[in-house]
Amino acid sequence: MFKESDFNIWSGRTDSDTNHESFRYHQVIRPASELKDAHMPVTLIGFECDEGVRRNKGRLGARKAPDEIRKQLAGMPWRAGDHDLFDAGTVSCVGEELEAAQTELGEQLAGILDAGSHAVIMGGGHETLYGHYLGIRKHAGEDAVIGMVNIDAHFDLREYDEQPSSGTMFKQILDHDPNAKYFVCGIQEYGNTTELFSRAEQLGVTYMMEEETAPETCRKPLDEFMESCDVVLLTLCMDVISAADAPGVSAPSVFGLHPKTVRALIRSVCAHPKTTSFNLSEVNPDLDEGGRTVRLGASFVNEAVMAFKKGE
Repeated sequence: MFKESDFNIWSGRTDSDTNHESFRYHQVIRPASELKDAHMPVTLIGFECDEGVRRNKGRLGARKAPDEIRKQLAGMPWRAGDHDLFDAGTVSCVGEELEAAQTELGEQLAGILDAGSHAVIMGGGHETLYGHYLGIRKHAGEDAVIGMVNIDAHFDLREYDEQPSSGTMFKQILDHDPNAKYFVCGIQEYGNTTELFSRAEQLGVTYMMEEETAPETCRKPLDEFMESCDVVLLTLCMDVISAADAPGVSAPSVFGLHPKTVRALIRSVCAHPKTTSFNLSEVNPDLDEGGRTVRLGASFVNEAVMAFKKGE
C-alpha cells in the first residue's frame, strides 16, 4: 500500500525564513509531485515493513523507522545548495503481504529514477533490498548489469524454498538474474555459517570480512566492481555497525564496524556516477537506546543525499 507523506513530520528549528544558507531539511523538502523540473534531484521514499524480519525470526520494529528517520532529518542543516530534495511518500506492507509490498516499492522507485532523480529508501527490514532491486531492474532494463553493493554483517543468501525473508534476497536475485553482481563489505566470520560462505563462493560473490573492511582497503576492489557494472545500488544493513553505536537493530554485532568507516563507504559509493540509489535498513526504534540508532541512520541518509547532490 502506498501513502503520501505527512509533511507535518518535517518540522524543526528555523534560524531564518529567507536566508537559504540558514535552511534545514524541513525548509527545503518538497512533495515528489514537484519533481518534474528539478536540477540534480534526490528523492526520499519510505518502506514500512518488517515482515521479512518476522519470517527470518528476527526482532520486530523496523517498520517504524521511516518516519522516525524523517523526524531526525528534519532539523539537520541543509548543506547541498540547490533545494531539490523531495519526499515521495511511503510504501507500507499490509499484513504478511511482503511480496506485494516489494513489488509496489519497485514500481514507485522506477518512477523516481525515470524522472531523473537519485533515490534514498528508508526501510524497513533488509527485505527492503529486494524491492529496491526490482525498481532498478525495471528502470535500467533487463540487459543492464546491476552491481549490488551491500554493507552488512551477513550474506543474506539463505534458501527461500518455504518463503522469502530478510535473509534470502541476494540469493533470490542471483538465482534468477544473470546480469546481477554482488559485493558485500563487513561480513562477520561468526555471523554466517560455513554453508553460507560456501554458497557465496559458488555464486561468485565478492566479499570483505569485517576486520579487513576499511576505506583504504575497500576503495580499489569497490572501484573495480562498480566499473564492471552498468548501474550500481548501495544497501546498508545497520546490524553491520558495532552494537555500542547501533543498539536498535534486529541482530546486533558485538564486533561491528565503526560508524566513520560506514560513512566513508557511503560517501565513496554514492559519489560514483553509476550509483543511482541507496537504501538503509534494519533501524528498529523499539529497541533503540536513547534514539542513537535512529540518529545514526538519519546521519547516514544525510551522507548519501549530500554525496548524490555534490557528486564528490
